[in-house]
Amino acid sequence: MSSLEGSCEHSGVVFHLKLLVLENAVVAFFYEGEMKLGTLSFSMPLGGEEHAGKSSVLLGGRYLIASRALSERLAARYKRMSLVSFHSSFPENEAFRIYLQILEEKLHSST
Repeated sequence: MSSLEGSCEHSGVVFHLKLLVLENAVVAFFYEGEMKLGTLSFSMPLGGEEHAGKSSVLLGGRYLIASRALSERLAARYKRMSLVSFHSSFPENEAFRIYLQILEEKLHSST
């Protein structure tokens, strides 16, 4: 099992990423301040000729698109199922952009 952690400050708020890479899955928490559980999305990696991601929101009613997009990105990157928790007080598109930036920086620095 390996892990990645990253954070950045935006408008006085610290955004965090904690990612655990397991043998058969990736689990990621995207949150502000103290760790919180947010909208949960699950995704399976694409296989064969499929072009659409296989993902679902398991819990939550906010940030549905952002949580699914991050889950699908992690499933594709690691070729494993992924579970993402997405929590923010910012608008979805702004929070997604910030979390995606943290994720991309950590993924590029880990390769």
